[in-house]
Amino acid sequence: MTPLDKIRNFSIIAHIDHGKSTLADRLIQTTGGLTAREMSAQVLDNMDIEKERGITIKAQTVRLDWKGYELNLMDTPGHVDFAYEVSRSLAACEGALLVVDAAQGVEAQTLANVYQSIEHDHEIVPVINKIDLPAAEPEMVRREIEEIIGLDASNAIMTSAKSGIGIEDVLDAVIERIPPPKGDRDAPLKAMLIDSWYDPYLGVVVLIRVIDGVIRKGQEIIFMSAGTKHIVDRVGCMRPKMEILSEIAAGEIGFITAQIKEVAQTRVGDTITDFKRPALEALPGFKEVQPVVFCGLFPVDANDFDKLRESISKLRLNDASFSFETESSAALGFGFRCGFLGLLHLEIIQERLTREYDLDLITTAPSVIYEIHLSHGQGVLHLHNPSDMPEPNKIDSIEEPWIEATIYVPDEYLGSILKLCQDRRGIQKNLTYVGGRAQVTYELPLNEVVFDFYDRLKSISRGYASFDYHQIGHRLGDLVKMNIMVNGEPVDALSMIVHRGTAESRGRGMCERLKDLIPRHLFKIPIQAAIGGKVIARETIAAMRKDVTAKCYGGDASRKKKLLEKQKEGKKRMREYGSVSIPQEAFIAALRMGDEG
Repeated sequence: MTPLDKIRNFSIIAHIDHGKSTLADRLIQTTGGLTAREMSAQVLDNMDIEKERGITIKAQTVRLDWKGYELNLMDTPGHVDFAYEVSRSLAACEGALLVVDAAQGVEAQTLANVYQSIEHDHEIVPVINKIDLPAAEPEMVRREIEEIIGLDASNAIMTSAKSGIGIEDVLDAVIERIPPPKGDRDAPLKAMLIDSWYDPYLGVVVLIRVIDGVIRKGQEIIFMSAGTKHIVDRVGCMRPKMEILSEIAAGEIGFITAQIKEVAQTRVGDTITDFKRPALEALPGFKEVQPVVFCGLFPVDANDFDKLRESISKLRLNDASFSFETESSAALGFGFRCGFLGLLHLEIIQERLTREYDLDLITTAPSVIYEIHLSHGQGVLHLHNPSDMPEPNKIDSIEEPWIEATIYVPDEYLGSILKLCQDRRGIQKNLTYVGGRAQVTYELPLNEVVFDFYDRLKSISRGYASFDYHQIGHRLGDLVKMNIMVNGEPVDALSMIVHRGTAESRGRGMCERLKDLIPRHLFKIPIQAAIGGKVIARETIAAMRKDVTAKCYGGDASRKKKLLEKQKEGKKRMREYGSVSIPQEAFIAALRMGDEG
C-alpha cells in the first residue's frame, strides 16, 4: 500500500490537437510504462477515429512510477459534448497540467476545462508545448495564460512532446507542485465511478477513484444511485496494460470488474460503497447524462435494418450516454431515433457505425428537445421528433433550449462571425480583445447551432475560430413545423421545426435543392414548403415531354392535335395518380446540406 504522501493524481487539460495525447505518450515512455517496442503513437487513444481526428473520446487512466512516487494520470476528453465526463475525471484529481500550443495560444475549450479545474480547487501547472515549431511564440502564450486565465505562468514548463524536450521537468513539477490526495483508509468504502467500458471477456470494466476506505477482491459492493449490488472479482490498475492488484486504497485510482453485463448500470459519477458497512452519504456532483441532440438513423438498404439494430446495440454496450428507439418513416422505411450528447457525439457514432459495422446510413435533420405547453392546461410535452408535433390549435406555447457560446477568433474574421451569429438569432453578450484575438460571448438557440453552425464557423474563419458552449435553459420561441410536400404528399423525413422568421428562407432553400435532386417525370411535380395549410415556398419540376407525334409524318394536322389532346388527358390523370419516386441520394443530399442561409 503506497503512503498517501507518495501519490499524485493529475489530469491533462488542453484544446483539441494541442498535444495532450502525445505528452501522455512521452510521460509513459519516460517512466518506463511501456518498452520502446510496445509504444505506438497516442497509446491512450484506443479507437482509430480518436487517432485520426486527434481527439480523445473516452477518458483513460494510467499509473506511472517516478522517483518513488505513484503518479495517476487521467487523459480526459477535451470536447464540450463530454463536459460532464470531464467534470467527474477532474473531481478524481488534485491537480492538472494545462497544455497550451506555443503556436496557437489559449483556445475556447482550454478555457472551459480550466475553469472547471479551478472550481475543483486544483493546483494547475502550465505547460507550453510544441516550442520547437517555427511559428512558436512561447513568451506571447505565457502572457496569454496570465491575461486570459489569470494564472501565474512565470514558471510554466517549456516542452515539445514530439521531440521529448522537457518531459522530466513535467514529471518533477507534478511531484513538487500538485498536492497529495486526502482520504481515510480506515473509514467505510467510498469510491467514485469515473468511467466504464465493455470488455467481451471481463464484462464491464469500471474505472474508479477511491476517496475513503479500501476495495478488495471478493468484497460485496453497492452502487448508491443505481442501487445495484455486485461482488468484486478483479481489482487492478492500468500501466497502461492491465495489472492485477490485491487492493486499491484511499487516494488511488484503478479499475474493478464485478461481472456487470451492461455499461448502462455503471453511471459516471455514481458512488460505490461497501454493502455491509456503507458510507452515510453519496459523493456530490452526480447527475444523469441527458441526450441533447436527436436524429433519425435509417439504413440506405432496408434489408440492413436488423444489422443496424445489432450494431447500435453493440455500440450502446460501450456508450451509455447514447440512447435509441425504433421509428418508421413513410419515405425512409424502418430506422432508429437516436439521442446524443451533442453534434460531435452524433458524428462519432455515425462514423463508427459506417466504419466498424460497414453500414450505409441516412441521417435525418438533427433536432433538439422542445418543451410544448399544451392548451387548456393539459401539461407539457417533451418533443424531439418534428413529425410528432401536435396540431397548432392544441399548443399554447413552445419553449426551445438556448446556449451561451464563447467564440475565440482572430480580429480579421470577427465581422463575418458576428453576422453568422446574428443570422442565427443570436444575442450578443460580450466582446473583449486579448492580443490580436477577439473573445465574443453570444446567447444562441440550440436548434440554430445543431445544423451546420460549427462547419460554417470554421469555414468563415479558415479554421482559426474556436467555439465552446453550455446550456442555459429553455426560452419561449415563435416556432412552427414546416412540412415539405412533393406532388401534394408531405415527406415526413424532411419535416422540421423552425423559427417563423427564418421559415421562408429555409423552405425556399430546401425546395430549390430538391428541384435539382429529384429526377424529372412525365408529369409536372410541384415541390412545396408549407406551415399548416399555408404554402410559403414552391418550385416546380417541369414534365419530360414524350414526342407522341413522332409516328405522324405528313397527313392531316387534326391527327396530331388528337394525339396531343389524348396525351394531355393522360398527363392530367397521371398527375392525380402518379407517384413520385424520390431517390435515396436526394434525401441524403437534402439533409446533409442542412441550411446554407
